[in-house]
Amino acid sequence: MKKLFIFIALIAVVAVLTACGEDSTGEKANAETVNKESVESSSDSQVEDSIDNKNIEVTDSTGRSVAFEEQPQSFAALSSGDIDILTALGANVVGRPTSQGPVAKELETVEQIGNPHQPNFEKIAEVHPDVMIASASMKAHEANLERQGIKMVYTAANSVSDIQQTISLVGQLLGKDDDAKSLNDKIDQDLATGKEGLGNKGTKALLVYGAPGTYLAALPNSLSGDLLELAGGENIASDFPNEDNYPQYASLSVEKIIERNPEVVMLITHGDPQAVKAAFEEEMMKNPAWKNLDAVKDGRVVVLPSDLFGTNPGTRVIEAFNVMKESLEEGAEK
Repeated sequence: MKKLFIFIALIAVVAVLTACGEDSTGEKANAETVNKESVESSSDSQVEDSIDNKNIEVTDSTGRSVAFEEQPQSFAALSSGDIDILTALGANVVGRPTSQGPVAKELETVEQIGNPHQPNFEKIAEVHPDVMIASASMKAHEANLERQGIKMVYTAANSVSDIQQTISLVGQLLGKDDDAKSLNDKIDQDLATGKEGLGNKGTKALLVYGAPGTYLAALPNSLSGDLLELAGGENIASDFPNEDNYPQYASLSVEKIIERNPEVVMLITHGDPQAVKAAFEEEMMKNPAWKNLDAVKDGRVVVLPSDLFGTNPGTRVIEAFNVMKESLEEGAEK
């Protein structure tokens, strides 16, 4: 009887130890599962953070590669066209060009920071954008601005293609490539529609850029020159030698202009359009050679809108194309 009691006691001890062993193993397994899930969750979180704050690298109009460790959050620009593109893609704009005229409502309270010819560096430092969008003329100030932590990204606007490249560039910076592509697709479609059935192919035109007393001929590598060719016109100054400081423009050669006798003369200016037209017509009247041009004799001197031709029109470039097309059509009809 005593032996039977000892045997039963041993069985009980073994059962308890086995149960403890199973609990320990179960706890260990549960711990391993929890740890695995925690690691996986942490890994997923790190991937998501990496996606949200991924490195961004863009190539600007000068061929510079500009890298960002995370998505830039604030922007400024000195060109109304660049501001237009930034606004169209929903950027946080903290600095805009100084303007004498009305601006879009959403930009009314945005600080004015000068223009490409006279940037206000004090204001730029105050608004301190992550990114300054500017033309290559600002390269002289690049080192100073980047020492302040402001990244420079350069753009160009000498053709419709240039403007579309800027749209793509801004889309990359904002992480809105699809929106940028949609904007560019619309420009392509509108341009193709506008070019259908052009009736003014070969209309000879002279594009004159300037202010009273200073006039230059716009060449095909300027935005107005590009729009002229897209609209079917012929730029009579296409082979004029360009200016060293202004490669998109050339000095007016009165002899060649008379020889090629443009059917329409188009004026491009930053100033008061009517004042510039009056001053230019007065200038032409002083020179008997100008008076004999068909365009002058028949009153085919057109002032192009300064907000579309005197500056970068941004996403409104198709408006500029349509104005160019209409001006050529009017010149061909007279």
